Parts: sequence; C-alpha cells; structure tokens
Amino acid sequence: MNVIGKLAQTAAALWILNVWFNRFNKDTGYRGGGATNMKEEFEQYGLSENTMYAVGAAKVSLAGLMLVGHAAPRVVRPASIGLAAFMLGAIGMHIKVGDPVKRYLPALSVFSLATISAILNGEPQPVEDVTS
Repeated sequence: MNVIGKLAQTAAALWILNVWFNRFNKDTGYRGGGATNMKEEFEQYGLSENTMYAVGAAKVSLAGLMLVGHAAPRVVRPASIGLAAFMLGAIGMHIKVGDPVKRYLPALSVFSLATISAILNGEPQPVEDVTS
C-alpha cells in the first residue's frame, strides 16, 4: 500500500465533500469573483444553477468513489482522474473571471491531490524477475 497515494486520495475526497456539504452557502474567501456562496460563484462564471448541481453531483460522486476505493482499489484511478479534470475546469473558471491565485489555491490543491492519487494508486505493476 502506498501511504502517500492513500492520503492524497482521502484528502481530496474529504475536501470536496466538505466544500459541497459544509461550505455550500458560506463565504469562504476563495469564491470566484465577488461571490459569497456556491450559487453566486457559478453565476460569476456564467454557468446556470442546473450546471452547478450537475457539477456538484459529479464531484461528490467522484469523491465518494475515491473513498470507496479503499475497499475497491480499481475505482480510485478513474475517479481521481475525473476529479482532477473537474479541478482543472475550476482553475480555468477562476482565471476566466480574473481571480488572484489565492482564490484558486484550494482548487489547485485538490487538483494536485487527485493527480497524486491517480499516479500513486494505479494498478500494481508486476515485478520482473532479473535472474532469468
């Protein structure tokens, strides 16, 4: 078991669940543009409320799969890649509205954790027998 990969997997998943369940209607100081909650943030990006809920459902599902991945490791890499892709989109949206880097550090952090998880939690490679 790769401890760093498992820690990254767990941290990324819990971070996303915290954002979408505990901080959804809160002003965190990291919201895009001048937004004070998730709905306003998506409005700043020019995205609809339906898009917000679709993105939220996808991110929460991917985070859930990453946690389930502790028992079913084969789902970790695809879920981590999916979450990393969403986080690239989030970073792009922050850049689109002209946010300073401080505002998208959380998205960059989750992107990094998801990427580390995808890399370190891949399928184990067979060990070559160097004696033959």
